[in-house]
Amino acid sequence: MGERKTAEFFWRIPTQGDGRSVSSSSWNRGDWQPAAPGVIAPGAPDGRPDGYGYIDYMAQVAKACELAGFDGVLVPTAFVSEEPLMIAAALARETRTLRFITAFQPAFITPAYAAKMGATLQRISHDRLEWNIITGGSAPAQRAYGDSLPHDDRYARTLEWLDVAAGYWRGAPFNHKGALYDIHDGGLAAPLVYTRKPGIYFSGSSDVALSVAAKHADHYLMWLEPLADMQAVMLRLNRMAECHGRRPGYGLRVDIFARETEAQAWDEARRLWETVEVNQSRQAKSMTSSGGEDSVGARRQAAIRENASGRFEDHCIGPNLWSGLGLFRPGPTIGIFGSYDQVADRLLEYIEAGFGTFILAANPHLEEALRFGEHVLPRVRGRLSALA
Repeated sequence: MGERKTAEFFWRIPTQGDGRSVSSSSWNRGDWQPAAPGVIAPGAPDGRPDGYGYIDYMAQVAKACELAGFDGVLVPTAFVSEEPLMIAAALARETRTLRFITAFQPAFITPAYAAKMGATLQRISHDRLEWNIITGGSAPAQRAYGDSLPHDDRYARTLEWLDVAAGYWRGAPFNHKGALYDIHDGGLAAPLVYTRKPGIYFSGSSDVALSVAAKHADHYLMWLEPLADMQAVMLRLNRMAECHGRRPGYGLRVDIFARETEAQAWDEARRLWETVEVNQSRQAKSMTSSGGEDSVGARRQAAIRENASGRFEDHCIGPNLWSGLGLFRPGPTIGIFGSYDQVADRLLEYIEAGFGTFILAANPHLEEALRFGEHVLPRVRGRLSALA
């Protein structure tokens, strides 16, 4: 018998606004932007504050994900986003089973204190915290944070940071002397040391990023690319990880446009295309990794878009795959567009190819989480059960 295929499904928490469009200029649910026609903002009819904040909307999304059957949520970070670890702590008290992949940078906090924060959050959430370690965004954003380390040096810092964090979870006395950290008799003490060390969800396409992933990543995350290219990365990372006696899992971060019919899904893509001036240059903002100077993954995504001309059809690069999303906002450029059955088919193909984690998203996050949980997730899990 073949190996039983399993998968875990996460949804994205919109930490920097949400709305019906992928364009952030129209995002507002809660208090992210001022009220305007077509958006929702807090406040009584006379304009006075009503006590409802954006955290209340994110809590609604988290609860919808739990209701819809997701395993967890990604709490992402960006230069202008809410702070993920604080958001995860708040949402943990609003939910029962949902896991939280929280994104943050090792540049922001020492590994010793991150271990203490992480163990505390595990106690708050009953071990539902995971870590999405982000080595850096764009060079302009890093400088705005006060981080001037070059690209490869940032990954060297991440590697040592992860070494120390792992050592702290093994308990006291922990000693370490490296290029950045000098620890004497450190380590978590009871009861913090009895918590589960968060799983490490990690991404990065450069050679130095893969070397860090080989040693520490429990789950290596990718943006959607042609399958052969992704499998080549998986094969290479597996070989590198074998040197550490490890085998990482693989995850896919992708936007989903699932509708009752394929035609309805493609209508969504065309609506996006037609509401933006296609001849206008649409460069991602410099404060994002997609607009930065040194992100290898972002350059790979940009290369996918550059292979297409100015026609909508040229961005249709495979069954139910459209590469135009990167024209409207930073991040993954390829989305999956199709009927509920077709989207389930595509996800099952990626599961068969070796992906076990899916971090999905769609706008607006609240309604689309429920849609996916009602129509697509049961199809995927039903097929996996039938194949077991």
